[in-house]
Amino acid sequence: MSTSELACAYAALALHDDGIAITAEKIAAVVAAAGLCVESYWPSLFAKLAEKRNIGDLLLNVGCGGGAAASVAVAAPTASAAAAPAIEEKREEPKEESDDDMGFSLFD
Repeated sequence: MSTSELACAYAALALHDDGIAITAEKIAAVVAAAGLCVESYWPSLFAKLAEKRNIGDLLLNVGCGGGAAASVAVAAPTASAAAAPAIEEKREEPKEESDDDMGFSLFD
């Protein structure tokens, strides 16, 4: 993925996170505010993607496709993962054997 694609993707995610409509002008403004320069067609491509797809659904369904998409992991835990109680395993510590138990010592 090129720097221009990443900049526009992060700008679109930031706009979505703030609840702002994702348009080419707003993506370009966010990219410019970050001090980056992208080709003029990238913001419009990402805006068209955002019109046709729900960004929230895209984030929740990462890895549900085939091949390469399966290797991508979501950074934020889902609600069901956060609500699941932590299971602690109880392990019994093995008893250490002392020299007294064996009936001899190294220094006898």
